[in-house]
Amino acid sequence: MNQSPSAPRQTKLLAADAAGIAEAAELLRAGGLVALPTETVYGLAADATSGTAVAGIYAAKERPSFNPLISHLPDLASARRQGLFDANALALAQNFWPGPLTLVVPASPGCTVSELARAGLATVALRVPAHPVAHAVLAAAGRPIAAPSANRSGRISATSAEDALADLGGRIDAVLDAGPTEVGVESTVVSCLDGAPRLLRPGGVPREAIEHVIGRPLVIAGDAGHAPISPGMLASHYAPAARVRLDAEAPQPGEAWLGFGPDGNDDHPQALNLSPSGDLREAASHLFGYLRRLDTLGPSAIAVARIPEQGLGEAINDRLRRAAAPR
Repeated sequence: MNQSPSAPRQTKLLAADAAGIAEAAELLRAGGLVALPTETVYGLAADATSGTAVAGIYAAKERPSFNPLISHLPDLASARRQGLFDANALALAQNFWPGPLTLVVPASPGCTVSELARAGLATVALRVPAHPVAHAVLAAAGRPIAAPSANRSGRISATSAEDALADLGGRIDAVLDAGPTEVGVESTVVSCLDGAPRLLRPGGVPREAIEHVIGRPLVIAGDAGHAPISPGMLASHYAPAARVRLDAEAPQPGEAWLGFGPDGNDDHPQALNLSPSGDLREAASHLFGYLRRLDTLGPSAIAVARIPEQGLGEAINDRLRRAAAPR
């Protein structure tokens, strides 16, 4: 059964005390969705290591496509278990964390952030927030927490619990109320991928302060034809080596099969089903991993069943169309 992004939930308003923080962390560990404060804006938090939980973020926000999400950690040591920090990234982290700076770095071999949160890319976006309540929740949850802004896609970012509740009430499990945020704009995003740090999004840390630390001007996203990978900046690097054939009824000889719902092709020797029950949230959580697994089998193509163009199906189809585009 398809899960509607507007399926009603009882949204709790939690106080930012020890009991509220503990309940928020428990909800996150159980795969729930919690709006929590950071020093920038309120974030819609979910367990970044769970593709299903991350899919819930997209459903609640009605986010149109699977952008990479920022994963939040309690400290630099935790972040370094998820990403590979070069000298520039390490200097920036040491100077601005905790704080409103996100670093996009190569994912470490032991990275536990889900492929869905990373949009299937080999990079990961990491931040250590400065807000004491956010820090307490992260420490109690004990895992990376993905948290884009706690608003529906295209709407104004939430800077108070009231804002988050107005936009997402009935769509998420809880809002942790710690009053209005301090910075009020999203974090600055800088990529450290090839020795030349790039500013992907201006935000809470001024560009001049970053340039002072690294001792050089930042490359601005888009300079010299670059297409940096970051939250809000889509790329098509997740396409498999095999050709992708969409809206297929059944696999042809030599093709692998990526199914959806009770399609009758599960006995094919190279078949995976995104969701035998037709649940779009489950399908989203499996998308990148299943494409990767089928691609390693070396088929002539990957035939993909028709996915409904509704709810999370819109985002799934967006990624599949990009994967199927001529290269």
